[in-house]
Amino acid sequence: MDLIASIREDAADAWLPAVYRERVRTQRTRSFDLDVPERENLAEILHTLLGIELKVGRRRFACPDLSTARYLLIFASLGCRRFAVPYDITKISAAADDLWSAWQRSLLLLGSRTSQMTDRSQKLYRARLVKAIRAEVKEIGPGEPMPSFDRETRQRKRP
Repeated sequence: MDLIASIREDAADAWLPAVYRERVRTQRTRSFDLDVPERENLAEILHTLLGIELKVGRRRFACPDLSTARYLLIFASLGCRRFAVPYDITKISAAADDLWSAWQRSLLLLGSRTSQMTDRSQKLYRARLVKAIRAEVKEIGPGEPMPSFDRETRQRKRP
């Protein structure tokens, strides 16, 4: 069995694309485009005088709050360019926590399986893991640019 497939199987519901599909895409979301290279990136959150920024390589992206920056950091680290962001800002923090836990679990499972391998092999399998996760997130898709507002908000009935 392939190493990445065994990690996917062992992670089960904690596999990052499964968390994205079941806990993010089932909500009302909007698509988000992030101009980052499609590879594993070193991303970091900066607290500046102008607010919170996400730094990926030499590029900086302004973020409205820390929870959004944490959410974007996960996808920027994986090299995902298009993905869904929960429209309800109160749900972003929980989604970021779930996705981060899934990512760390995948890395732990990979580390336990590749601990006896050479550094080069470990890096190769990590790159394959990132590529597999990125491909599945891309397959799930970012959804609509804006959510549909098909709910009735009028509280009074027309006479």
